[in-house]
Amino acid sequence: MPDELLQRLRRFHDHAFPQYREQFRELVDGGQHPTTLFIGCSDSRVVPHLLTGAGPGELFLVRNVGALVPPHDGTRGHHGTAAAIEYAVLVLKVSRIVVCGHSHCGAMRALYDETPAEAENLGRWLDLAREAALPVRPGPEALRRTEQRAVVLQLERLMDYPMVRRRVEAGELTLHGWHYVIEDGEVHVFDVHEGQFVPASRADHSGTGPFADLHCGCN
Repeated sequence: MPDELLQRLRRFHDHAFPQYREQFRELVDGGQHPTTLFIGCSDSRVVPHLLTGAGPGELFLVRNVGALVPPHDGTRGHHGTAAAIEYAVLVLKVSRIVVCGHSHCGAMRALYDETPAEAENLGRWLDLAREAALPVRPGPEALRRTEQRAVVLQLERLMDYPMVRRRVEAGELTLHGWHYVIEDGEVHVFDVHEGQFVPASRADHSGTGPFADLHCGCN
């Protein structure tokens, strides 16, 4: 571990942690009770706690390349994201799931490029977003649309998880699609009624969930 990171660890222990000591003690003694499962991209520019202003214990985080959701196929294969979804819904009983894509996403750009021959896992993983790609050359507008279409595709796939669909239809869980524009510091949310992403500042929050059926053909 680089010395710089060790220094940051020491600063956290000596200066930041004391401000949260009691809060962490309560989270240890009483357990965690997050209300939101946040599925986000591994991109280092996406910082969920900074975006949402959330503190310790508020977000249950899943990060992977492209903020993708694997299919619920009923097999016993190992998959961390699927396990996290099941744990968040069945054990933690979160009331909200957010899928957060973002601008300038390398994973979405890679849908239009050849992946390195050695990157076998990456190629198979990106297959989870292939349907979001457009039959055009990947200019800025096409990439933005691809990023947003991929978010909606993951929301659709979440509804294939029986425990997710059951709780959504019971009104106990809502699903939300976000597209974070890094250079503007603004999140656009998927509005079900409008069928498109709109700035969070003017979103009809009642329209972002719950829902049972979506289609990937957003603008």
